[in-house]
Amino acid sequence: QVYLAESGGGSVQAGGSLTLLCVASGGRNNRHCMEWFRQAPGKEREGVAAIDKDGLTTYTDGMKGRFTISQAIAENRLYLQVNNLKPEDTAIYYCAVDRGCQLDPDDVDYWGQGTQVTVSS
Repeated sequence: QVYLAESGGGSVQAGGSLTLLCVASGGRNNRHCMEWFRQAPGKEREGVAAIDKDGLTTYTDGMKGRFTISQAIAENRLYLQVNNLKPEDTAIYYCAVDRGCQLDPDDVDYWGQGTQVTVSS
């Protein structure tokens, strides 16, 4: 069993930055990929970025540039740095473990509880 715990969210003003952290207790259980998703109020959960065991990254169109995913595999830690935050980035950000890096929420094996990011203008 994999337990994912996100942290690092908060309330920031537009233009600010945050670094989100996800710690995977129990490791990745041999899953190939770790991912970040987000869900804004009234919207479906969407993929943000993914990183595989080799460090290859994938970003949803429009996310690359302001979002940077990274990991510390030995520590079972996943990071998401977000720069130049915008009000439309307001959402709950979720960490996930998956067999592939397709950024499809229907394929995710394990989810964290999420961390709230609120961006004010």
